[in-house]
Amino acid sequence: MRTSMLGLSMLAVLLWVQVGKAQKLPSYQEHLEGLRRYTEVVELVQGPRRVLVAPALQGRVMTATGGGLTGPSFGWVNLPAVKQGEVNRQFNNYGGSDRFWLAPEAGQFGLFFAPGAKLTFANWFTPPALNQGAFPIVQQSSQSVQMARVMELTNASRARFRIHVNRTVRLLPPWRMAYHLGPQAASALESDQVQAVAYETINTIRNIGQRWDKRRGLLSIWILGMFPPGPETVIVIPYRPGPESERGPVVETGYFGSLGPDRLRVLPQVILFRGDGRYRSKIGVSQRRVLPVAGAVDLRRNTLTLVQFSMPSEPEKHLYVNNLWHLPQKKPYVGDVFNSYNDGPTEPGASGLGGFFELETLSPTRALEPGESLTHVHRTFHIQAPQERLDRIVQAVLGVSLETIRREFLQQQ
Repeated sequence: MRTSMLGLSMLAVLLWVQVGKAQKLPSYQEHLEGLRRYTEVVELVQGPRRVLVAPALQGRVMTATGGGLTGPSFGWVNLPAVKQGEVNRQFNNYGGSDRFWLAPEAGQFGLFFAPGAKLTFANWFTPPALNQGAFPIVQQSSQSVQMARVMELTNASRARFRIHVNRTVRLLPPWRMAYHLGPQAASALESDQVQAVAYETINTIRNIGQRWDKRRGLLSIWILGMFPPGPETVIVIPYRPGPESERGPVVETGYFGSLGPDRLRVLPQVILFRGDGRYRSKIGVSQRRVLPVAGAVDLRRNTLTLVQFSMPSEPEKHLYVNNLWHLPQKKPYVGDVFNSYNDGPTEPGASGLGGFFELETLSPTRALEPGESLTHVHRTFHIQAPQERLDRIVQAVLGVSLETIRREFLQQQ
């Protein structure tokens, strides 16, 4: 693609402005008031910690803050799409920092492609059960809300599923946040200069149809969080070490094309992946490499988002669906447990889906008998703090320093 000298000059000015001053996140109040105009919202509140849930938008957690109404809104919220309503058959992209989906996405058992369809973006459609309709509230309190609904889906092998979905969103108090992060990270949170909030979703699907058949496809719970990108935002993924002959590749990059060192780096302890929302790319960490934690640090806004998730103690011994856009898949039950997606143009000359990055986790699966269930817990932490304290938390939870992230990745552009 050619760029005029004027275009390059304008780009240089924009980059200079960005370097001089980080773009502020919208306030929580801005997103709260914007969403209230177009949809029902439920707020979970404890002191300055607030979590915003939209039951009518498929039960999404839309955003959260640790700083009260005027604090930063940490989720990526697409208000124009919310205003427009359910009109996009491919994907009603409302945003949200925790949304409920089901996998696999593609392959012979995929849910997002019709039987026999080529695996192109033009043929990619979110199943209606995941793309529209509310999650009715079952019960709620000041710090939790439980929602439920029945879904029916058909995969690319024409297997039909009827499931009952139960989804609970819980705001976590500070002591629970400290417990999950560990004592070293918790001590760094103890400051008036730190704003932090944490919440979890407990997601259960129960088979209310026929027995699932592994030969025709199984389902996995898939939780995806969408967050604001930035030129110095880096997804940080710890992994289990070991030779490839035993554990396989450290990272799967075969989703949307190869990635250069300016977008992906593998260090001895962590994977670093760019979250700038400008280049469509996706990576995954397999059953043999995954650890139940990952995060994203924005070095300009001094913010950190962490996700923790439930998984078996030996995930390599369980079935995980394969989300790769391959047809047929040779190993449909050897898939990634953690994924990260960076938005960007879907093809040359096209636009992206809105500009964001995602942190995604998946449950294992099995052939459920009628009445049997799967449950997956996905926990999110948002922290804004001075860099010294942020560094202590990143080192304690993710095992790498901010200095290493900047030196080994951001300064290698």
